[in-house]
This record gives sequence, C-alpha cells and structure tokens, in this order.
Amino acid sequence: MQFHIDQLKVKRKVNISNLELIGKNVIIVEDDLSSSRYYEALLISTGANFKIFHTGKEFVDYLTQENNKIDLVIMDFLVPLINGIECIRIFRKERKSTPVIMITAYNSEQARTEAFIVGCNEYVLKPLYPEKVFALLEKYLSPNISVTFSN
Repeated sequence: MQFHIDQLKVKRKVNISNLELIGKNVIIVEDDLSSSRYYEALLISTGANFKIFHTGKEFVDYLTQENNKIDLVIMDFLVPLINGIECIRIFRKERKSTPVIMITAYNSEQARTEAFIVGCNEYVLKPLYPEKVFALLEKYLSPNISVTFSN
C-alpha cells in the first residue's frame, strides 16, 4: 500500500511565537505565492483571522462589496491590476486609522515616500524574517497596557 503525502489536507498550528491575535482580522495583498504562504504560516501561529488577495483588484473589490472589520493590512508594492499605492489610496478614503504595512523588494526612496504619502504606517524591505513580522504584528495589533497612578 502506497501513501501519498499530498493526499493529506492537514493544517498544523506551529507555535513560532507566543503572540496571540485571536479575533484580529488581517488582510494580505501579495501576488507572490511563496510570500503569501509565508505570511499565512506566521499568522496561523498567532490565531489571527486573515484573507489573502493576489491582485489589487481583488482587494478593492472586497472593500467595495463588504464592510468587514479589518485590523491590519499587509500590502505588497507591486501587485497586479491595481498597484499597492493605489490600493492604499482607495483604502484610506474610508478607513483612515487602520494600520497598513507595505512590504516589498522595491527599494526606492521615491516609492517609500509615495507609500507614506498615501498613508502607510510602515515601509519594510524583503526579505522579512519572522521576528520582524511578529514585532510589527505586536506593534499594531496587541492591546496597549497603560498604568495610571493617582495621588
């Protein structure tokens, strides 16, 4: 009897980080399949909900068809049909305070400036290591703890 591993459809939760983001909704706009799978693996370990779009048009269509809660957007700069800058411009018309992280291999001061002008919170160059992804997720999605002392 032969057993083919590709016949199994098992998702495992790998505990890469102690970061827990249960109930948080993350959108990923990334056309590179290996990059989107990388983000997916990291997000699965946090318990966050996420959707992946492989074109800017899919993302924009999602925004116009649904009014779901979005806690964070991870956006590639060069995605097909509608580029990352235009996607953010459209996104910011309705959602001004949701954090957007531009993650790209495109290292240009002009692109970086343009990303910040349209409303990105971060502009991060690939390759991106898990520690950096988790640090960004924690920065924008973990509840802040504040302590107040009264006299």
